[in-house]
Amino acid sequence: MLQIEHFTKEYGSKVAVNDLSLEICSGEIFGFIGHNGAGKTTTIKAVAGILPFQKGEIRVDGISVRENPLECKKRLAYIPDNPDLYEFLTGIQYLNFIADIFQVPKREREERIGKYSDLFGLTGDLGSTVSTYSHGMKQKLALIGALIHEPKLLLMDEPFVGLDPKAAHDLKMIMTDICQKGGAIFFSTHVLEVAEKLCHKVAIIKEGKLAACGTMEEVKGNESLEQVFLELVDDEKS
Repeated sequence: MLQIEHFTKEYGSKVAVNDLSLEICSGEIFGFIGHNGAGKTTTIKAVAGILPFQKGEIRVDGISVRENPLECKKRLAYIPDNPDLYEFLTGIQYLNFIADIFQVPKREREERIGKYSDLFGLTGDLGSTVSTYSHGMKQKLALIGALIHEPKLLLMDEPFVGLDPKAAHDLKMIMTDICQKGGAIFFSTHVLEVAEKLCHKVAIIKEGKLAACGTMEEVKGNESLEQVFLELVDDEKS
């Protein structure tokens, strides 16, 4: 579903991500772990087609992000850690705008908007402007917008930040459901306990380079994911 091959991203003389290769298969929830500034967001934005990159290749469902970004974007959805929404629109206007972009038919969009707005407890607020929403409500609206075209690949940067416990639980169920239907999830998180319980595979990035990658059991062995991560961080400082 997602192949990242020798991906390198540079900002001037600074190498943000250096020769990164990962593969996320259909049916997998893949966690991307690292300290602040390690290159997680840069990688996810490049996969989403937001950031250009100098070296390597990224393919979504076999299609090159570099050569055919629009076809890739039809197959994925990206949720940043701090969604930047159109605050002058009402919630329902925003969702219909996203559905129009992805050419979602009227019946399907109404069903999906109803399903997910009820699930996240946002139905009664869809008539209000986004500017009146709390951070958590904006996060929920962004999630509904991301799910409205049923993406094959869901990219998320710290998706659990700002969500209440019920919404976080509901998101985990949605992630599992997407994978059971043949989709894939690629997300970053600092909540290592969640990643350990939820992910099939995990990668740890350190200073732009891949430090560990594999199934959860391969990466953590007899330790916790938190212990493995802290050992890598301590090794970096030593």
